[in-house]
Amino acid sequence: MLIFGKMAPTSLSARFQQSVTPASLRAYLAEFISTFFYVFAVVGSAMASRKLLPEAAADPSSLVIVAIANVFALSSAMYIAASASGGHVNPAVTFAMAVSGHVNVPTALFYWISQMLASVMACIFLKVTTVGQHVPTFAIAEEMTGFGASLLEGVMTFGLVYTVYAAGDPRRSSLGAIGPLAVGLMAGANVLAAGPFSGGSMNPACAFGSAVIAGKFKNQAVYWVGPLIGASVAGLLYDNVVFPPQAPDSAMRGVSEGVGV
Repeated sequence: MLIFGKMAPTSLSARFQQSVTPASLRAYLAEFISTFFYVFAVVGSAMASRKLLPEAAADPSSLVIVAIANVFALSSAMYIAASASGGHVNPAVTFAMAVSGHVNVPTALFYWISQMLASVMACIFLKVTTVGQHVPTFAIAEEMTGFGASLLEGVMTFGLVYTVYAAGDPRRSSLGAIGPLAVGLMAGANVLAAGPFSGGSMNPACAFGSAVIAGKFKNQAVYWVGPLIGASVAGLLYDNVVFPPQAPDSAMRGVSEGVGV
């Protein structure tokens, strides 16, 4: 899945050249395809539940439908893009990787463009093919404040990104297809826990695409500020506190020194 390793310090021009190589272009295309189908499934499932359930907002089954769609769509989207791009499928994941030094800034920006463009295109496709059916947007509950919703989205995204790091860490046992499934399950659990309160987005691109097509940007900052902060904290905590990098022979040196004493 994700390739863990710090980026070597280079000049801005060199980093930009690294971001436009054939391998990088394939990564952006992979992110576009995966994010398109992820948003298509998540937003489409919400539209389908509203089509089948007139009172979808008050029917618990609609929440379950969206949660299951998140599990299946995110697991599959990450799996099919893992070898080409790392399977971010989320600007918050890309932001965390950039903050942690795993991805350079120009590459992260291209990832963002691919992800947000894919989200908008998926929502346009849904709008056109369903003959103008309303595209739902992520919204916070009336009793929630923007600050509270941002905290909620931040905590959920923290859990999601922390799982992404753990699932893609080669220092752990090889997880194969179980890694993306673990991430999908975390996303589905978060939707079940907080969907009625903050919308359960955890993905700025998904929230942005539906907002653009619906023309409603109310509380859009909730789905950027919270997830980006939560993702950054998760990445930094995983890399520097819980599972910090260790030189291959450091453990053996410690053993040797202990024996010498």
